[in-house]
Amino acid sequence: MEALLDPSLGNGVRALLALCLLIALGFEFVNGFHDTANAVATVIYTNSLKPHVAVILSGLCNFVGVFAGGIAVAMGIMKLLPVELLVSSGVGAGLAMVLALLLAAISWNLGTWYLGLPASSSHTLIGAILGVGIANSLLPGHRFGDGVSWSKAADIGIALLVSPLFGFSLAALLVVLIKRYTTNKTLLEPPPKDAPPPRGTRALLVSTCAAVSFAHGSNDGQKGVGLVMLILIGLVPAGFAINMDASPAELERTLRATDNVAALVRDHYDQHSKAEAEKTLVRLGELHHFLDGRKSAKEIPPMDRFKFRQDLLLADKSIDNMQKGGHLGLTPEETKKLAEERKALRALTEYAPNWVLVAIALSLGIGTMFGWKRIVVTVGEKIGKSHLTYAQGASAEIVAASTIGVSAWLGLPVSTTHVLSSGIAGTMVAQRSGLQGSTVRNIGLAWVLTLPASMTLSALFFLLFRAIFS
Repeated sequence: MEALLDPSLGNGVRALLALCLLIALGFEFVNGFHDTANAVATVIYTNSLKPHVAVILSGLCNFVGVFAGGIAVAMGIMKLLPVELLVSSGVGAGLAMVLALLLAAISWNLGTWYLGLPASSSHTLIGAILGVGIANSLLPGHRFGDGVSWSKAADIGIALLVSPLFGFSLAALLVVLIKRYTTNKTLLEPPPKDAPPPRGTRALLVSTCAAVSFAHGSNDGQKGVGLVMLILIGLVPAGFAINMDASPAELERTLRATDNVAALVRDHYDQHSKAEAEKTLVRLGELHHFLDGRKSAKEIPPMDRFKFRQDLLLADKSIDNMQKGGHLGLTPEETKKLAEERKALRALTEYAPNWVLVAIALSLGIGTMFGWKRIVVTVGEKIGKSHLTYAQGASAEIVAASTIGVSAWLGLPVSTTHVLSSGIAGTMVAQRSGLQGSTVRNIGLAWVLTLPASMTLSALFFLLFRAIFS
């Protein structure tokens, strides 16, 4: 946080930084009332909790989930961008990237919220990131599509595609099993108007609501963390390019990793990758020089900190390219060791300060308590042709919580909106309640359009801002 108070920051940079951070927190606030409304819909429509109690519970669980989720998803989001943009030292490029991402994502989120469509904030943000990467490849001196991490995009795309299908199928299966084996037929009937469910059923529904909200915070909260880190690294690189709070032991571990990775590359590269390997070894040598004898990251001169980040990311990308191209003749044991050492090498750049986690957690948690009604009505009343039953609500939320939680653990962003709404649709089919075609069609249309729309918006914003700030 002290880097933000550095008197060397000009007033212009300070103002831009404040604006970008406010927009990023605004995105997470919108994410709170846009996505988390899905989590509270079931407890509201089964009379398990009053709406104001439900959204407060969900907000608190979202807040806690942000801290429990780690930063794997945040780093995965950042890795979608071209390394060239992530190591660009020009404030103009960083500012254009950040503003394009934020404005594209928040404008699409607000538009779909206004229409009451449970569209995906995950799709929106990922589309915005890809749009920036593609737009950057259109600039002079680039090749179209070059620099975008398509392999990472493919992994995330598969997760986004498969998770709603998984939610639909598994939630439907749970309802079928309940119908077959339960002796409590009230679970399969619409709840009495204004009457709470039996104590055990109510406890289950409240627990699943809390679990979905917690999982949402652990996954979607990380996307906001990734956004804020992009802003800080792009606009205040001297303070945030590397983890300034790293302990002496962490610095020593990174120094050892630098030497170990260099030894593996030096001993195993082939002649086809000689030029790239030699350049990588030079960069690893520079990293060693930056770290050798340092007890604190603050001892690295401010003007060298971003150079450290550049060398690290470019060296890691080159090693990844050589490995995927088959230019490192490693045994399985050496391959495993290289993966471990590369992870340790990246530790100083893959981090998020605690105050960033607190700010995102507060924005997401408070956002949950506002603006939830539009999406709740869609999820609770407009997907199926009949009222939600206890079994349907619990099944959809159990599947959503487990799917989102596992995805956060794997470092893959998934859509709370699509997992839960598809789960509810699956329960309606299993219950033979029927689906409201217009709502399902609109949700499907939002699902199909979100990626291309957010990509187009962010690409146009990026090209505009690049022209302004160049």
